[in-house]
Amino acid sequence: MTHRRTGVLVAAATLVAASAVVGADGTTATAGTTGKPGERRSYTGEIDGAKYRAEVPENWNGTLLLYSHGYYPAGWSPEKTALTNSEEAEKALLDEGFALAASDYKGTYGYAVEDAADDQIALQDWFAEHVGRPERTISTGQSMGGAVAVLLGERNPDRFDGVLAMCAEYDGNGTWNTALDMTYALRTLLVPEADQDIDLVRPRDPERSAKVLETAVDEALKSERGRARLALAGALGNVPGWYSAHEARPVKVADRVRAQAQWLRNAYVAGIGPVGRVDLERRAGGNPSTNVGVDYRRQLAGSAQKELVRKAYREAYREAGAAGSGLSADVAKLNAGGRIAADAKAVAYMKRYSVVRGTTPQPVLTLHNAQDGGAVSDQAGWYAGQVARNGDAGNLRQTYVNRGSHCAFSAADEITALKVLLTKAGTDRWPSTSPRVLNRTVARHEPGLHQVLDLGTFEKKAMPPAFVPFSPARFPRPTR
Repeated sequence: MTHRRTGVLVAAATLVAASAVVGADGTTATAGTTGKPGERRSYTGEIDGAKYRAEVPENWNGTLLLYSHGYYPAGWSPEKTALTNSEEAEKALLDEGFALAASDYKGTYGYAVEDAADDQIALQDWFAEHVGRPERTISTGQSMGGAVAVLLGERNPDRFDGVLAMCAEYDGNGTWNTALDMTYALRTLLVPEADQDIDLVRPRDPERSAKVLETAVDEALKSERGRARLALAGALGNVPGWYSAHEARPVKVADRVRAQAQWLRNAYVAGIGPVGRVDLERRAGGNPSTNVGVDYRRQLAGSAQKELVRKAYREAYREAGAAGSGLSADVAKLNAGGRIAADAKAVAYMKRYSVVRGTTPQPVLTLHNAQDGGAVSDQAGWYAGQVARNGDAGNLRQTYVNRGSHCAFSAADEITALKVLLTKAGTDRWPSTSPRVLNRTVARHEPGLHQVLDLGTFEKKAMPPAFVPFSPARFPRPTR
């Protein structure tokens, strides 16, 4: 789970109209509009304190894409409300006649799934009243917003005609539990005794706690035994050893562990670690995460990364039989450590707002990086299981792109996935979603639509089509 910084977008035309609007439900909205009748129109404003933006092309085809953004950490401000996964996709979709709209949610930052559910519906109502009623509305989103997109479809079945969920975390409560597992392992195995008093939940000094954990990760990378313990911590969350969207998957054990360490440091410590917990616990009314009763030996045994752990320990303990003893000792230390209990009220909050049901009242297409370490692909597999129990499996198709990083999709990837979903929404039949067919479609897009953002370097680079057959591993800590 990590934020996506929007790039520099095309500047809007001069503001020619501004007004205060009161919606039919009594909500207050301030709106600014650019463009003349028959031209592209741009709208910005606020609805009950939530900023929004909408773009309507001259040749609007009647379809609205309502986009839900991902997790933004406190202190980071987007230059402009994001409408898609990339600025290239935004321009291309507008050129093809799609209208785009998105809310930044009240407060913009943190784990804003509850606010997002209300603010996106308020924006949808505003759009219908002040722009026009769409013939078809698709709920889209990425990362945390991918779950919001699915929740909007599940809870408002008559409002949406399809859902495109990109790099989504469908079990948000499970995500925060696995994040706790990993930071607990970092503290237990790598933090010096003098600093063990740091808080993983209910943090009294979140900045210090995060700094201690970050330093522990950095120091552990300097030794083979430290890297082995990093591999163990990452495996508890099934974090893959691939961080870059632009480089090939690492082959050497040490390089794969270094990639895991980047995920641990940047996503699970600096992102949703102690500092992120402050916002989460404020919203949930307490700590929703627990590791009480967790058997870390069993959790490692079920991890898709367990072989990497074993190889890392073999490199760290070269004496005969020592690797297994070293790993067993570290896992025993995790199992013997003090446990953290959750607050029942906060758990109930998370189950209500962050865990999808899988009811699929409309078609859903998921798009995920096979080696995503910020929102592990296990989440997509877990969601498919929920659909099999609670929804219509015929309404779900899942696709995977073979890259590292998080939400590492080109505009061509996103548009290709969207067109597949629209075909199902329009005909009630899925077109082929085989990787071969999808890659052939992606390749037909112009070169400028193949740019992929890498979160490690924050640079873009043209990447070839990379849809692949893929079966995700079991999610380590499912809520249900």
